[in-house]
This record gives sequence, structure tokens and C-alpha cells, in this order.
Amino acid sequence: MSLELVGRLQKEISITSHALYETVLALAERVNRKVQIMRLHWQATTQMTRIDEVTNTLGQQIAGSVLQRSTGRAGNDHDLTGLDTAVTWAHQRVQELKRSLIGIDTEIRQLKLEMIHADLLRLQQDLSVRSAGIERVSIPRGAAAIGQRLSDVPRSSSIHIAVVIRGPFILPPSEDLIFRIDDIVVLIGGQPELDRLTHWFTSHHHNTKNPSSNVPRQ
Repeated sequence: MSLELVGRLQKEISITSHALYETVLALAERVNRKVQIMRLHWQATTQMTRIDEVTNTLGQQIAGSVLQRSTGRAGNDHDLTGLDTAVTWAHQRVQELKRSLIGIDTEIRQLKLEMIHADLLRLQQDLSVRSAGIERVSIPRGAAAIGQRLSDVPRSSSIHIAVVIRGPFILPPSEDLIFRIDDIVVLIGGQPELDRLTHWFTSHHHNTKNPSSNVPRQ
């Protein structure tokens, strides 16, 4: 066996081992984030239970006070002061628990964003190895794509429109969808065709009657 072949084998083994290590590390990080999210959900459930306990206790105190008055056994001023104190404490306690819930919700959102970011990075790496990519295109004011249907978009065998985002809505890429200003179009495909299609969405001067002049149709 030649030294060159041995060197190539060692390099391949090194690359494979490194990739395996990165995969195991990524899986461990993902599992760790999921465990943290589950723990935070449990904390949120506990806080919600405490809020229910506080409101139930206060409700029982108010109901008891009302019952006493309805049966002619009205409490004295001391009882009313105690009830007022209970209402004030319950309000402060509920507000405190709600602030805690907001903090927990923020942590959960951050962990989920980290998971999404890691997934997108891996996706981008997988695509870049194949000379492909993912693009987020926002249709600007005055773009010729405004008013065009999705069926009018120049197509290529390597291009796929993943989704169209319009304000708070995520729209499926149906053929009769009409593009509007500020629509966000997510594209996946080969980089050269991706660049040309991005220009089609943002250009003010492309020929809408013959869009295939920019990107060949399938």
C-alpha cells in the first residue's frame, strides 16, 4: 500500500471522526435544550397552580364575608379591614407570579430560537455543500412582482418556494397566490438560479410578460 493511499485513508478517517463528534455534540446540545424547556414548562405549570390557589383562597374569603352579611351576621370593621388586606395581598402575589411566568416564557422562547438557529445553520451547511442555499426575499414597494401570481414566477428544476409570509400569516405556496408589497418569500435551491429569482422578486424593471428571459422555466 502506497504512502499516498495511506495518507488519504488517514484524512478520510479524520474527517469522518470529526463529523461524528460534531453530530454527537449537536445531539447532546439539542437534548439538553429540550430538557431545559421541559423543566421551564414544569415551572410555569407550578406558577399557574399557585395563582389558582391564591384566587381560590381569596374567593372563599369573599364568599364567606358575603354569606355572613346575607344572613344578618355582618362582620365588624376589623373583618372588613382583614378582607381588604387579603385582597391587596392576593393582587400583589398574583402580579408577582405573573411576572415570574413572563420570565419563564422568555426563557422558553430563547431556547426554542436557539434550537431553530442551530437547525437552520445545519440546513445552510447541507445546502452550501451542494452549491445551494436558502433565501428570505422581501418584496419592496414598486417591485414588478407585486400583483403577479405564484404561477407567473420563473421556475427552475432546482428552485422551490418553501413558504410566503404575509404579516402574521404563513401562506402555503398555492399557484393562485398573488404577491403583495412586503410579502416575505422563502426560497430554497441552487445558488445561481436563486440569485436570479431573487432579482425577479425585487427588481422594478423586469419584463413580466416574458419572465423566462431571466430564469429558464422548467
